[in-house]
Amino acid sequence: MAGILDLLNSDLGKTIVSGVAGSTGQDTDKTSSVLTMALPVLMKAMQRNASSSEGAEGLMSALNKHDGGILDNLSDLFNGGVNSDVLQDGSKILGHVLGNKQQGVEQVIGQKAGIDTNAVADILKTAAPILLGLLGKQKRETNVNNAGDLGSLLGGLLGGNSNEREQSFLEQILDADGDGSIVDDVAGMVLGNASSSKQNSGGLLGGLLGGVFGKK
Repeated sequence: MAGILDLLNSDLGKTIVSGVAGSTGQDTDKTSSVLTMALPVLMKAMQRNASSSEGAEGLMSALNKHDGGILDNLSDLFNGGVNSDVLQDGSKILGHVLGNKQQGVEQVIGQKAGIDTNAVADILKTAAPILLGLLGKQKRETNVNNAGDLGSLLGGLLGGNSNEREQSFLEQILDADGDGSIVDDVAGMVLGNASSSKQNSGGLLGGLLGGVFGKK
């Protein structure tokens, strides 16, 4: 199963990055950096939410609705800017997935990507329905029909080779409370992980995140 960052680096992923950048009026490279950092964080949050039966049922319902159809009309979606219905859907997804951690996550990502927090929010609102479409399509193609299997689906897309350090990063960024105090610790941990991931080709998630977070 391809990981989410593999998908982001595919032709489809490049189309998504370019479309999201154009729709939000942001630089393509910075949009790519934001999404490279944010998508694993969002998926880790979903994985955490799906650890409860109520959360798993809610995510199952959302993925049944977002079945991947949005991916079939990306040119129409991005032509002239993403419409308000998609953005409203994105806001609801982010609020449900991140809850009271949303502002903190957006702040940390914005500081590390060198982009305004409001711009990060716009990027994530636009990308969130597309991410659910990707997950919904994967769910359908892998015949995941019950809420209990969602954790495995999300874990596979996050990368089966992710080590404990990488998982700890995702957990820590989700604990951001909006005051910015986590940023230095997160940056230090990921910068440290970047060098170790070079020695471990299986650490794709850590290598990509380390590279992005290491940029000034």
